[in-house]
Amino acid sequence: MLKEVRELAKMIDHSLLHPTMTDKDLKEGCELAKHYDAASVCIKPYAVKDAVKWLEDSDVMVCTVIGFPHGNSSTDVKVYETEKACQDGAVEIDMVVNIGKVLQEDWEYVSQEIEAIAAVTKKHKAALKVIFENDYLPEDKYKIKLCEICSAAKVEFVKTSTGYGFIKGSDGKYSYEGATEHDLKLMRKHSDPEVQIKAAGGVRTLEDLLKVKSWGVTRIGATATATILEDAKKKYGGESGDKPEFKESVGY
Repeated sequence: MLKEVRELAKMIDHSLLHPTMTDKDLKEGCELAKHYDAASVCIKPYAVKDAVKWLEDSDVMVCTVIGFPHGNSSTDVKVYETEKACQDGAVEIDMVVNIGKVLQEDWEYVSQEIEAIAAVTKKHKAALKVIFENDYLPEDKYKIKLCEICSAAKVEFVKTSTGYGFIKGSDGKYSYEGATEHDLKLMRKHSDPEVQIKAAGGVRTLEDLLKVKSWGVTRIGATATATILEDAKKKYGGESGDKPEFKESVGY
C-alpha cells in the first residue's frame, strides 16, 4: 500500500455501530477494515471479543463505545462498561459525555465522570476519546470548557459527534451537522497539543478526509471507508483490489 494511502487509512475508525447491523455485518466490516488496514473498527460493545478474533494477525485496533449514543448512563455504569470493554480486548474507548450535565454547566460532575473513565483506560493502557455531541451544544462555551476538562484529564482524543445525535427540525424530520469546520478548528485551538481531534459525522469522501486533516484532525469515524480509500488509491496511483463484500451502513 502506498505511503499516502496507508497514512489516510490509519486515520479511519471504521464504524460498525448501526443498530440494524447483524453479526454477519460486523464480521464483514472487520474484514473490510483489515483489508484496508484501517486504524480501528469501532464496534458494538457486545462484539468486542469477536472483533479481537476477527482482527487477529492485523494491526487494526478494536474500539468500542460507552454510554452510546446519548451519554445518559450513570458514571458507575459507564465505568463498568469501560472496564468490561477493556477486559474483552478493546484498546480504544469512545465515551459520550452526559449532555444534560454539560448544558446545565455542572462541570464538577462532568469532570469527575471523564476522570473516572480515564482512570480505567489508563490502567488498561487504552486510548480514551470523549464525544461532545456538538449538535446538542448551542454555544461554543460548552465545547471550549469540555476541551479544557479533557486536556486536564489527559485524554487521548476529543471527538465531535456520535453520528446518531439527531435534531428534530421544524418540518418534523431529523438530521445532524456532525463534524463542522467551525467546531473542529475550535476544538483544536482549545485542546492541549497532546490531545488529538476525531471528526465524526459527515466525513464520507476523500475530499472530506483531506479537508479535516488540514484542520488538524488525526482520526475520523466513517462508514464509507472503502469508497474513501479506493479514491485515495486513484489519486495517489495505487492499485485497486477486490473490495470485501460489505454494505456500507448509515450512521457516521
